[in-house]
Amino acid sequence: MKKILESKGNTIEEAIENALGLLGCDRDDVSVEVMQQPKSGFLGFGKQKAVVKVEYTTTPTDRARSFAEGILIRFGTPCNIKVTEDLDKKVINMELSGDKMNTVIGRRGETLDAIQYLTTIVANREEDEHWRVVIDAENYRSRREDSLEGLAKKMAEKAIKYKKPVALEAMPANERRVIHATLQDMAGISTHSTGSEPNRKVVIVPDGATTNAPIQSGGRGRGGNNNRRRRGGKGGKRPSAPKTQQ
Repeated sequence: MKKILESKGNTIEEAIENALGLLGCDRDDVSVEVMQQPKSGFLGFGKQKAVVKVEYTTTPTDRARSFAEGILIRFGTPCNIKVTEDLDKKVINMELSGDKMNTVIGRRGETLDAIQYLTTIVANREEDEHWRVVIDAENYRSRREDSLEGLAKKMAEKAIKYKKPVALEAMPANERRVIHATLQDMAGISTHSTGSEPNRKVVIVPDGATTNAPIQSGGRGRGGNNNRRRRGGKGGKRPSAPKTQQ
């Protein structure tokens, strides 16, 4: 999308450089129209600065890179960003590398997912067609995918062995897709998702399951809690029944 920026300077060259600095563009990336020539005036009176109109084009990839760089700097985690794009599939891939990638990734990729989500919104601003943004750091997503595939197969075997559905811990949509894809061709089971975000989870159902109550996969998942209730008061003692007066 084409945009226009007006810039001022003591000279035309300075006005152009000021605009390029604001945009983060090279001179070849913009077109310039001089709106006002600079005037020195007389004894400080009538002095005018040069004014230029700079026309430039922003793309989803430009916006994605600029936003991701800015938010990472604000987080105190500046890093190198390698960007590639697939014009046919409308996918922007961003690979992050640096010294603080564990912080950028976060617990189970939650921080990385949040950055990816926000960057996707910014990249698609003013676009008619949707672009998908995929942000990875230190090959985390590939390693996580391998782990999820292993988990899916293990839990499917458990479901078949006990002939009961198995519910996995809550996962984001992209991770649930990995589970479904891994098990879609496996004989003897089917999968579906249940629950509401952000607690939506995959349930693996064996053929001929004897009950609809799923076995939990173990682990408390995201923000898990302990549902065991303490009986009685302190020390776990059952409170004594109140005495009745005769």
